[in-house]
Amino acid sequence: MLKEFKKFILTGNVIDLAVAVILAGAVSLVVKGFVTDIMMPIVGYFTGGSDFSDFFITLDGGEYETLQAAKEAGGSVIAWGNWVNSIINLIIVGFVLFMIVKAYNKTKKKKEEAPAAPAGPSKEEQLLMEIRDAIKSQK
Repeated sequence: MLKEFKKFILTGNVIDLAVAVILAGAVSLVVKGFVTDIMMPIVGYFTGGSDFSDFFITLDGGEYETLQAAKEAGGSVIAWGNWVNSIINLIIVGFVLFMIVKAYNKTKKKKEEAPAAPAGPSKEEQLLMEIRDAIKSQK
């Protein structure tokens, strides 16, 4: 059983998956920083300077300046602005992945389009050509 597990772990698929998960974590941090620090200020500018992360509804009826203040007061809070930020994050990640896959498919397609070198004649074809040439030379 230990040998089977070792064989499974050392296969290319598991290693590829591990690399993909690690890269996904790194890309997630980059995208989160991009969304938080670059995109949301731009979106906030066009929406009158508002930050979606501070949009919330309190279920206790209280009025609070920020989401953090509402949470510290102990009331139940629906932080719908964070959900909007998540949707924007999803759209950006989806677009970036779309562009990566599109570029990958384009390079893959170019490799496939390169014509393969024509195969040489088979032994049967060579024999038939020799017979043809021999008949032509007899005439």
